[in-house]
Amino acid sequence: MNVRNSNFSSIESMRQQLTQQMPKDSNIKELEKKSISFEEVLSTKQKTKVEDTNGIRFSKHANDRLAYRNIDLSKEQMERLENGTNRAREKGIQESLVMVDDLAFIVNVKNNVVITAVNDTEDAVFTNIDGAVIS
Repeated sequence: MNVRNSNFSSIESMRQQLTQQMPKDSNIKELEKKSISFEEVLSTKQKTKVEDTNGIRFSKHANDRLAYRNIDLSKEQMERLENGTNRAREKGIQESLVMVDDLAFIVNVKNNVVITAVNDTEDAVFTNIDGAVIS
């Protein structure tokens, strides 16, 4: 039984449309010259991944908390936060509380990501951490 629904294109008509849209052979060779190899893409991505781990990043939640609480970090405080994160990593801490002056940061050490930031630590309770660093 051969049923054809007029709302859908046949596979053959789609193939013909795609064939017509493809560049001619000479254009393919030009495109191949301009294209980037998989090895180059992989190498670039790996370098980017290594560079990303060098500096600490802030999650959207942490950025929102910094803005809401009017917390502006100086360059020196950022360096101390990164130093505290590195010290936590050296001790095998996964989720750390890092104290910098009167600021408290919960940091996912493995990913170098600040999860949240607090500037009023009086009567504060921090959960789901396995270590703390005062920097």
